[in-house]
Amino acid sequence: MRAFGGVLTRIRDFPAIRSANRPSVILLLLLVAESATFAQTSAKEIAKRMDSAFSGIASPDTPGFAVLVKRDSKIVFENGYGVRDLRSKIKIDAQTNFRLASFTKQFTAMAIMLLVRDGKLRYDETLTDIFPDFPGYGKRVTIRNLLNHTGGLPDYEDLMDAAEKTKGQIWSAEKQIQDAEVLQLLEKESRGKFTPGTKWQYSNSGYVVLGLIVAKVSGKSFGEFLNERIFAPLKMSSTLVFEKGKNEVSNRAFGYSKKGNGFVETDQSSTSATQGDGGIYSNLEDLSKWDDALRDHTLLSEKDFVPAITPAKLPPGVEAKLAEDVPASLRSQASAYGFGWFLNLQGPHPLMWHYGDTVGFRSAILRYTRDNVTVVVLCNRSPLDPGNLAVEALRIISIPVN
Repeated sequence: MRAFGGVLTRIRDFPAIRSANRPSVILLLLLVAESATFAQTSAKEIAKRMDSAFSGIASPDTPGFAVLVKRDSKIVFENGYGVRDLRSKIKIDAQTNFRLASFTKQFTAMAIMLLVRDGKLRYDETLTDIFPDFPGYGKRVTIRNLLNHTGGLPDYEDLMDAAEKTKGQIWSAEKQIQDAEVLQLLEKESRGKFTPGTKWQYSNSGYVVLGLIVAKVSGKSFGEFLNERIFAPLKMSSTLVFEKGKNEVSNRAFGYSKKGNGFVETDQSSTSATQGDGGIYSNLEDLSKWDDALRDHTLLSEKDFVPAITPAKLPPGVEAKLAEDVPASLRSQASAYGFGWFLNLQGPHPLMWHYGDTVGFRSAILRYTRDNVTVVVLCNRSPLDPGNLAVEALRIISIPVN
């Protein structure tokens, strides 16, 4: 007997079933088969609804985006829309590599946490412990402060602007600022923006410095360490820390910005070469592996990962004001920050997430840990908002967004 994809084909192989009341057994197996068919139909319907929601946003010959939706560790939806660049017009797909921008910070934090787990670094070590020549204000800035944005380092882009006001243009998309130069700018300052630990303020400077710390403590470049300890073990074969002239991004998407009725390439800026705060390129296929590793605690034990999802502690009465630093579409989700992750742990749908925003690129990852749902959106056009796209995907699979 053969029915419903073979569900009834091998009844003879199960003596208990052979000896049972045959009509009842057949009814039971038919119900199981019907349930499986319904689940398959439901999955197809969800994918159809998502494709309908996204397909009109980017036309086939413009820059666009890629979307990944996972539920219970399985891919529910994965697709690309638009092209990765306006020269080749190659379609965006799951292997298209986008610049992650600040999405990078979760990988930088993981690298630091691995060094702490290895006993080569401590969260309470200070900047002057690592860089003895750093000015006095670094004596109170700990690794923990840098990870959760409570360190108060000056903003390096503000320091770049100040330097160019007196010396003329120093950096450009062709002559980009490097991580070592960021450190030099910070070392010329006599004080930070606020006393470490007394306030929360998003800090790209802090994550550039964390990337430099990874390199100094490990004895390898930031990119080499991430490849050896994160990307290679997880078989994220296309993911890398991009260094112009030293490596190449395969299947690379180039960034664009809307101008009038068309798009202009805006792939690089004067700050596009810094690493720890935003230098990684990756794709949906690799980021699905990253999501699996986070869920399965492949790189760090559940206990060792707890600091990453522990909100930064501030003095009583001090408001974090995280929402001022995130896109409008995700402001309701910015209630706390851990190590490389924004957190919204209130209510029945705990969430850890991050976004990236740089010239020509936007990105977001949302991980609903209790629901076991993950959404990743990667865009190579501004001002497309990946937060809005992620929220739409969540609506379709009935995950409420507060």
